[in-house]
Amino acid sequence: MKTIIKSLAVTVIAAMAMPALADYANDRAEIVNLSNKYMVAVDAGDIDTVMETWHEDGRLVWVFGDEHGKEEVFRAMSGFGGARYQEIAEGATKRPRTRHQIINHVIDIDGDTANSTAYWFAMTNNNPHGEVRLLYMGHYKDVLVRENGKWLFKERWVYNESYDNSALWYPELGEVDPRTRKRSE
Repeated sequence: MKTIIKSLAVTVIAAMAMPALADYANDRAEIVNLSNKYMVAVDAGDIDTVMETWHEDGRLVWVFGDEHGKEEVFRAMSGFGGARYQEIAEGATKRPRTRHQIINHVIDIDGDTANSTAYWFAMTNNNPHGEVRLLYMGHYKDVLVRENGKWLFKERWVYNESYDNSALWYPELGEVDPRTRKRSE
């Protein structure tokens, strides 16, 4: 009888926890998909889809500036990514491309808000030999909000670790100032 009661208790506790785990899994999947949708749209030069990922009062902080509100984000992003392709010769059968990748999402969700950190890198074949090469890398630090059942970027801090807004260390990635670390002997 004790075994049956224990088994029943474990089943009840697991059943109570399942909705919370399912909610987290669904929210996480939606946030990862939002990040991916953004990246694919940037590479395609699809500014309309890029803007669908932003909250009306969104803020973009990146190497090119600090944009406040969807209108400023739109102006800044309109000339970025796939929209800046070189002129393509008549009869061309291929063209140079840049592809952004986003990986290692760490997502903390609290109701209708979330914080996310993820690594990103970009590859390109836009070079004299058409070879695929790493172009640059960095990470995102995002604040997201759920509005009308849809996750949106409220703040997106883009750290391009190959350019001017790179830093010696990033606390949001769990890094500590390497100058303060003691070396093992």
